[in-house]
Amino acid sequence: MLITVNDIEMEYFTFGRGEKIFVILPGVDTKSVLLSAKAVQAAYRVFEEEYTVYVFDRRKNMPDPYPVRQMAADTAAAMKALGIRDADIFGASQGGMIAMCIAMDSPELVHALALGSTSSAADDSVSEGTGRWIALAKAGDMTALTSEFIDCLYSENTIGKYKEMLIHINDNVGEEGIRRFIIQCEAIDGFNVYGELDKITCPVLVIGVEGDKVLPAAHSRRIAEKLGCELYLYGTEYGHCAFDEAPDYKQRLLDFFHQA
Repeated sequence: MLITVNDIEMEYFTFGRGEKIFVILPGVDTKSVLLSAKAVQAAYRVFEEEYTVYVFDRRKNMPDPYPVRQMAADTAAAMKALGIRDADIFGASQGGMIAMCIAMDSPELVHALALGSTSSAADDSVSEGTGRWIALAKAGDMTALTSEFIDCLYSENTIGKYKEMLIHINDNVGEEGIRRFIIQCEAIDGFNVYGELDKITCPVLVIGVEGDKVLPAAHSRRIAEKLGCELYLYGTEYGHCAFDEAPDYKQRLLDFFHQA
């Protein structure tokens, strides 16, 4: 589906039949979220009865640069246009950065917030990692980029089981997909809202991963310490995408929202 607001077009999809609203904000990608709709619905099926679930992409025709704060403003505008208020929101990776900004700038949209594998302030080590992705993408070396991406995002166990499938995640990515990937990665460099975290007043759950090579667990600890909120850390058995890997992750989110 497509929502148009303030001359901005944003793709999203929805599933579930519940009265409550659950919003998922994914991380950086080369492709539209619409291509993952069936997989996401299957992964989050525990939410379908209680919630109507919305999954938002970034805006189409991204400007360059496109700061995370603007991504958040655009997503908030789309939510308002769809009549979404008081939602339970889960932001993963860069989606968590967007979610924090929405909770700060449009608190009426957020009932409770779950942040997975994210950061409130990207440091030099984060910029170094995304810098490698950007350089490979600009060089058009999708084979090397995909290999780097897989190694950074997933655990050895997941790679061992699904490598033949994962090596195809960037197949058929055209120039626009590469462009949007670069813009999203560049937005992470310099992102810093740590000093504004006290603007977040809703209940928050932070989930980090000790095995995260992209946004190490220290970033999650720092957010939780600043907010004084609940923190859960997975071990080294999972990677950055623990939200896709850990079998109890979705139930953990649901349990938190029940308590919020």
